[in-house]
Amino acid sequence: MLDYRFPTALQMVLSVAMAEQSGERSTSTILAYGLEANPSFIRKLMVPLTRDGIIVSTLGRNGSIHLGRPAEKITLRDIYFSVIEDKKLWPPRPDIPARCVVSANACWYFNAITEQAEQASLEVLAHHTVASALEAVKKADTSGCDPVPEIDAQYKKAQ
Repeated sequence: MLDYRFPTALQMVLSVAMAEQSGERSTSTILAYGLEANPSFIRKLMVPLTRDGIIVSTLGRNGSIHLGRPAEKITLRDIYFSVIEDKKLWPPRPDIPARCVVSANACWYFNAITEQAEQASLEVLAHHTVASALEAVKKADTSGCDPVPEIDAQYKKAQ
């Protein structure tokens, strides 16, 4: 089963950063609409992101979501660890009986290789910040969309 927590959380944080740059309001409803995601999934992802200080959420009628610290201080690795926690990128197969050379040794070999791959991935994520990711996304934009569309108005029309 594919795990969409990290890519969705990354999009959420980038959307919050974009909204802040544009002076726009960001809410879980706006994020869910903009990302075409289930609102309950967005709210579930907000829990670890808030716990880890990546985002801050204010409640109430005028509540909104903001970055918990400057975009330059939040790495993609921070976001990954926040929402994935200790789940391995590629979990190993449960231990199986050693019936041949392969079944006796494949598990430790797979663990060693996937550990290397995971560490390399985390190193790449650590070198990218929310600020650099947002800048890259804006620079590569070919959508023709406004930087922050009027999501509030679009959401209200959709209801």
